[in-house]
Amino acid sequence: MAEIAGFVGMSHSPFATLLPPLGDSGPGGLFLRDAARVQRAVEELAPDAIMVIGPDHFHANFYDVMPPFVVGVENAVGFGDYGSTKGPLPVASSLAWTTYSGLVDADFDVSLSYALTVDHGIVQSYEMITGGTALPMVPLVVNTAAPPLPSLGRCVALGRALGAALRSSEFPGRILIAASGGLSHWLPSNDPRDPAVVGERRESLIHGRADAQAFAAAREPRVRAMGGNPLARVNAEWDTWFLNQLIADDAPAVAALGHEGLEKHAGSGGHEVRCWLIGQVAAGLPLVWTSYEPVPEWITGMGIGTTFPVG
Repeated sequence: MAEIAGFVGMSHSPFATLLPPLGDSGPGGLFLRDAARVQRAVEELAPDAIMVIGPDHFHANFYDVMPPFVVGVENAVGFGDYGSTKGPLPVASSLAWTTYSGLVDADFDVSLSYALTVDHGIVQSYEMITGGTALPMVPLVVNTAAPPLPSLGRCVALGRALGAALRSSEFPGRILIAASGGLSHWLPSNDPRDPAVVGERRESLIHGRADAQAFAAAREPRVRAMGGNPLARVNAEWDTWFLNQLIADDAPAVAALGHEGLEKHAGSGGHEVRCWLIGQVAAGLPLVWTSYEPVPEWITGMGIGTTFPVG
């Protein structure tokens, strides 16, 4: 049976590559230094595979069909947005199939993909945690952008089922679980029902699969325009509270906030913490090391948490 080596939760942001800090004390400097420390700790753990849980930002999933959860079981390809790796990524296919089967057996209707495109929501943290893209991965994409958002309680339950599926796998090695996303940040609506989402933008959210590269090219200038504002909204107090709940091994306390409570405190982008809930519950271990830096210039509270020591 396989062994879970631990869990890493890590924020991602396009601006980690678009607006890197000018010096050690610049915005994002602490986050990047501590991300490098985590990478070194993971090298010492020497996992044989990594389960990466993260969102998609309308580079692969659109509103022609929008699944709450998708497991990549055979091939994965990086979209290449915001400096993340573009092209084929190694998939631990036998582990992926075991994961998928275990979740189905636990009554989760999880979608599967033989050819999954993943964007920076998966790839950026995968690269930062492992130091590249060589470690075989199992990608689990969680919809956090707009409905159908899985409830926070459902994510906690999925985490329990995921942990059981991984532990019962015949995969001959140690599995690191990683979650990418959050923490607090406020983003424009991506809900086609929103009266503010109109015209070409709404059409792209629904029909963008027809030409994802063109949609991304049109969207990127809007994203870039959001960066660099030192007054952008970040809720550092809530972010610290959230990390403390995972230190206390109390994901249900976060789930108790519900959809509206989470969005009130952490913003529309804060829904990405669903990935952390799934991963930490799957590992079944509390966080023992955390790092946090509010980086309004990156429009995000940049957090890291691990269930193993980081030197």
